[in-house]
Amino acid sequence: MTRLLRSTGAALAAVAVLTATACGGGSETTASGGDGRPRIGLDLPRADSDFWNSYAKYVPAYAEEAGAELMAPTNSQNDVAKLVANSQALVSQGAQAVVMAPQDTGAIASTLAMLEQKKIPVVTVDTRPDKGRVFMVVRADNRAYGEQACEFLGEKLGGKGKVVEFQGSLSSVNGRDRSEAFAQCMSTKFPGITVFAEPTEWEGAKASAALQTRLAQHPDINGIYMQAGGVFLAPTLQLLRAKGVLVPPSDPQHITIVSNDGIPQELEAIRKGEIDATVSQPADLYAKYATFYAKAAIDGTTFKPGPTDHDSTIVDLGNGVLEDQLPAPLVTAGNVDDAALWGNQIGR
Repeated sequence: MTRLLRSTGAALAAVAVLTATACGGGSETTASGGDGRPRIGLDLPRADSDFWNSYAKYVPAYAEEAGAELMAPTNSQNDVAKLVANSQALVSQGAQAVVMAPQDTGAIASTLAMLEQKKIPVVTVDTRPDKGRVFMVVRADNRAYGEQACEFLGEKLGGKGKVVEFQGSLSSVNGRDRSEAFAQCMSTKFPGITVFAEPTEWEGAKASAALQTRLAQHPDINGIYMQAGGVFLAPTLQLLRAKGVLVPPSDPQHITIVSNDGIPQELEAIRKGEIDATVSQPADLYAKYATFYAKAAIDGTTFKPGPTDHDSTIVDLGNGVLEDQLPAPLVTAGNVDDAALWGNQIGR
C-alpha cells in the first residue's frame, strides 16, 4: 500500500510506503492499548516554559486524532538523566513509540540506541539529536529564526547600535543554530551593530542577570534578541519596567525586541508595544505531526524527502534521519492579529 502526500501546488511530496517490518514497534494485537489503539509515550522537556506548556495542551487531542492512545506523559525537567529514565519507564509500561524533545542533543545517543535495539521508534520534537537515529524530527528551521531576528533588528536599528542576545543552551542544536545564524547575519549584513551574546542555558534568571549587567555597562543598548520568549519574556519585561525603559516604539528610548516562540503573551506584548516581533514556533503543529509520525512509525509507514501536504518540507539529514521542517512565520504589529497563529487560537 502506498500513500502520496501532495502540496497545495500539486507537486509530488513525501511518499509514504507501508511496510510490515519498517520501524517495528510491535503489532496492535500484542502491545497496543486495551481498546486496540497503539500506545504512544510522551516525554515533555520542561514545565517552566509557556511554550512547552502550550505544546503539552495540544498533544492529547492530536493523539486522539491520529488514532493512538497517549500514555501518561513524563517530564524530564531539562535533565538528560531524567529523560533517559523516563524513556525506559515508558517502554516498560508498553510504549510502542516515544515522542521526546531532548534539550541536550549531544547526550541522548545511547538512549536512542537502546530504543532502536528494542524496535521502539522515536520522534523528536523541536530538536534533533547530534547522533543516533530517530524515525522523524518534527522541527522548524532554527537557522531561519536567527536570520529573521537579525534582519528585523538590523533594519529597525538602521544598521547601528548595541544588541543583547539571550543565547539558548549551546548543548542544544537549537541554541547553536539560532546563535550561529544570528551572528553570521549580523557580521555580514550589519557590521555596525555590536552584539553582546549572553549564554543562558534557556534560563530566564540568567538572561535577566546578564541584561541588568549589560544595561549598567551600556545604557545605550537599543536592541534585544530573545531566543525563547517562553522563558525570557516575563523576566525581561519585568527588568525593563523596573528600570523605566519599557517604552513604546514611538519613544526614541524604545529598545527594539525580537523573540522566538509565538506564545500568547508575546503576541499581547507586541500589541502593547512592549516587544516588536517574534518568530512563531508552531506548538500546535509540533503536537499534531509528532503524534502523526509516531502513529505512522508504529504502523510501519516510511517517508521520503520532499514537500508535504501541510506547507512543509521533509529533508534528509543523513544516516537515515528525516526532518519535517514546519513553517514558522515572523510576527509583527502588522500581522499579530492573524487568526491562523496558534498563539491567537488559545490565548484570547
